[in-house]
Amino acid sequence: MAASAPSPIRVDDPADPRIAGFVSIKERDLTGRQGRFIAEGTVVLRMLAAAHHSGRGLVAEAILLLESRVAGVEAILAEFPAEVPVYVAAAPVFDAIAGFNMHRGVLALGRRDGVSGRDALIASLPASSLVLAACGISNHDNMGSLFRNAAAFGVDAVLMDDTSCDPMYRKAIRVSVGSVLTVPFAREGSAAALIERLQHGGFAIWGLSPAGETDIGGIPPAARTALLVGTEGEGLPPAILKSVRTARIRQRPGLDSLNVSMAAGIALHQVALINDRI
Repeated sequence: MAASAPSPIRVDDPADPRIAGFVSIKERDLTGRQGRFIAEGTVVLRMLAAAHHSGRGLVAEAILLLESRVAGVEAILAEFPAEVPVYVAAAPVFDAIAGFNMHRGVLALGRRDGVSGRDALIASLPASSLVLAACGISNHDNMGSLFRNAAAFGVDAVLMDDTSCDPMYRKAIRVSVGSVLTVPFAREGSAAALIERLQHGGFAIWGLSPAGETDIGGIPPAARTALLVGTEGEGLPPAILKSVRTARIRQRPGLDSLNVSMAAGIALHQVALINDRI
C-alpha cells in the first residue's frame, strides 16, 4: 500500500494517448475489451482502491481527475500503488476527454482479470451462503441496484446467466455505488445450467414471482439459500418457475409487479433476517 498519493500528471491535450482509455465514455463502454471498465465518482474510487488489494482480480490501471477534486481525494489516492498513474486536467480538457460535462470529476480505468468462473465461485462459497441469481436482466440501472441490495444484505455472490447485461458497464457500477467491485459475481451459461449448479451445491432456490406459491415471509431458514429473479417485464420463464420453489411479495391489487431490484431488495432483507445475516 502506498504511503502517499502518487504525484499527479498534468494533461492539457484531450488527444493525449496516455488517457485514451477515458475518451468519450458517454458514447462507448469498455466492458468486454480485455476486461477493462470505468469507475466513476469518489465513493466508487474508494471501492476500487479496496478491491485493488483484495486479490479478487480487480485492479486500477489509471486515474483521471478534475484539478479541483485532487485535494479531496488525496487520502484515497494514497491507497493505490505508486505505479498507478494519476492524471489531472482542467474542466474544459476533462469534459473534452470524457465527451460530456463531468461534474463528478473523478474517473478510474480498471481491469478485471483472473477471476473465478461460475462453478469455481459456487464451489468456493461458505457452508452458510446467500446467493442472488439473475436471469435476463437487461437494464443497467436495475443491474446496479441489484448489486447495491446484494451488498446491503450480505449476499455472498451474484450469479447471472449469459443473457443478462454486463455489471461492469459504467452506469451499472455507478448505480451500485461501487458494490459491483465488492460482491463476487459470475456471468455465464444458461439459466437452467445455473439452477442445476446451485441445486448440486445444496442451495434452496426460491424464484420470485407475483404468482409465487409461498408468501415471502414463509421462506424458511436454510444454510444455503439462492433467490432467483427474472427479466424486467415478463419475469422468470414458466419452465424455470416449475423447476424451483416460488415466492411472492404481497401487494395491493392493480399493479402488475414490482421493479425487479425493488423486489430483490425486499426478498433479500427477509431472507437475510430469518438467517441471522443482518
